[in-house]
Amino acid sequence: MGSLSTHEFLKSVRRRRRADSLFMVVVLSATLVSTLTLIVIFTTLSVESVAFFTHASILEFLTGTKWTVLFAEKHYGILPLLNATVLTSLIAIAVSAPAGIAAAIYLSEYAGPRFRNIAKPVIETLSGVPTVVYGYFALYLVTPNLLRVFWEGISIHNALAVGLMIGILTLPIVVAISDDALKAVPNDLRLAAYSLGSRKIDVVFRVVLPAALSGVVASIILAFARAMGETLIAAIAGGFRPVLSFDPGESMQTMTSYIAQVATGDAPHGTVEYQSLFAVGFLLLLITATLNFIGLRVIRRWEIKY
Repeated sequence: MGSLSTHEFLKSVRRRRRADSLFMVVVLSATLVSTLTLIVIFTTLSVESVAFFTHASILEFLTGTKWTVLFAEKHYGILPLLNATVLTSLIAIAVSAPAGIAAAIYLSEYAGPRFRNIAKPVIETLSGVPTVVYGYFALYLVTPNLLRVFWEGISIHNALAVGLMIGILTLPIVVAISDDALKAVPNDLRLAAYSLGSRKIDVVFRVVLPAALSGVVASIILAFARAMGETLIAAIAGGFRPVLSFDPGESMQTMTSYIAQVATGDAPHGTVEYQSLFAVGFLLLLITATLNFIGLRVIRRWEIKY
């Protein structure tokens, strides 16, 4: 009886080891697939970008103020596209950061469990709405019926509408990450502040929020990176004018909308027009990767371990 139990125990141990080994293989395979995919993307963008820079100098690409690759007289300055991308992303963050942090504070520190269980999934649903819906919403409702009420001369395609819609799109990112960071703050810190006679608002803004600052800042950086990579909203509501302007009421073209324009156009393979989309994509990849790296550094630098 004892030997049978020992035999069954050994079989159970072997089964668990096989299950652990199988799980490790699956996880390792997923990691390798992700890594190989990133390598393939980086290599493809690099090769085509090198081919593009046989036609344009890197100095002109990074400092030029005219982008007319699709015109007969070609100029290869990326600044108009980069400016539009940064401008719309800053408008988006101006919307999503304060609203998202305020919502996260309310959900974490003030809302009851019932309201929280309803409100948080509703907010997260915003990220599941197809971006093409946001684009046409901005084009046919926000600009003509809202923005033109306050800004008479605004263009039907404009950076302001793009930024506002991307701000709503990135709002769940700020809310979700900030809320998790705030909830991770130990309750002992709150109780210690209350024991000293602090009010609720003082506890929230002088104890909880500083303790969760790394997660809050990281949420803003990740939302900004997501805003820079948005394509359909920028393409539909922003227009395709590659002009260097700081006026959010003008039509302008972002880096992603240019990629969409060329990728769905008639640029033959191997032409400078075709290669330009890889150069733009490569620069965008470097920027977003840098932002993600900064976000990780912020978390590691300011993270408070409890």
